[in-house]
Amino acid sequence: MTIALFPGSFDPITNGHVETAKKAAEIFDKVYVVAMTNTAKKYLFTPEERADLIRDALREIPDIEVLERSEEVTVNLAHELHAKVMVRGVRNSADFRYEQEIAGINKKLAPDVNTVLLFTSPENSFVASSMIKELARFDEDVSLFLPKKAAIALREKLKHE
Repeated sequence: MTIALFPGSFDPITNGHVETAKKAAEIFDKVYVVAMTNTAKKYLFTPEERADLIRDALREIPDIEVLERSEEVTVNLAHELHAKVMVRGVRNSADFRYEQEIAGINKKLAPDVNTVLLFTSPENSFVASSMIKELARFDEDVSLFLPKKAAIALREKLKHE
């Protein structure tokens, strides 16, 4: 059984994230999608809220389990979950370079964990959570880019910001 870990901020989950999770579920026996914390980012949603939105968006995909982990090194989590693969979504060449650097560090820390990059489709290649949050702050419709519950939650969250 091959277990994969798909970590991310998911603040909030986008259609590109959903696409990557679906692809991973087609390839691996079990996929953990984990809302993690990047200490360099400022979050709009709590880890619990992010995990809830992920669960809703991925509820119909078999062999996916959603977890939340606030502050933990990703490769340590991979070992804890017995994941031999780290899944990362790539939208463009900038993502590729960034993910290549992270994969190199992760390989030094955990030689037994491999990184697999899954490329998004062209319609999701420009979608970033940060850009979507910016659009939502200006009251633009973001429902084209996010799962339904995430789009509603983003609108609600920004009303109270």
